[in-house]
Amino acid sequence: PFAVILADDMVLSKKACLHQMVDAHKKCGGNVLGVMDIPREKTSSYGIVDIDAKAKTADARLIKAKALVEKPAPEKAPSTLSIIGRYILEPEIFNILDKHTVGTGGEIQLTDAINKLIGKSTVHGFKFDGVRYDCGSLAGFVAANVAYALEREDTRDRVQKELMEVFKRHVIPS
Repeated sequence: PFAVILADDMVLSKKACLHQMVDAHKKCGGNVLGVMDIPREKTSSYGIVDIDAKAKTADARLIKAKALVEKPAPEKAPSTLSIIGRYILEPEIFNILDKHTVGTGGEIQLTDAINKLIGKSTVHGFKFDGVRYDCGSLAGFVAANVAYALEREDTRDRVQKELMEVFKRHVIPS
């Protein structure tokens, strides 16, 4: 197994998200995807897990997937459990990706390839502890940097002061 970390997702947590996932993988094996609940209206921006409600796992944070759907319309989404940019995958995924099958958006989708593993290999979603920041947007990138800076004792006070000055200069009075 190997890990995939997408750079546009940052997870702020006491125990690193990937470390949590490795611990979960030791319990269940197979493929493990970092997942989180999102508002239904945002499902068209994410890969969504179709949950196997009949499957029980030893860890309540592990959810067995019966399918994955890449960027479904909100009314067609099987759940609101979205895949974030953290994966532990089995090497068999390369056999599927090597076929260069084009999916949603005219791209080769990792979600589509993982979906093809279901039935041949187990696929679990893992609800990690922590806060995910979408660094694919400027606002998310700035929010992540501020959150990380505020978590550090050596930067917290200075960053708070700087932010207060920025707000004084740029926030329009109501």
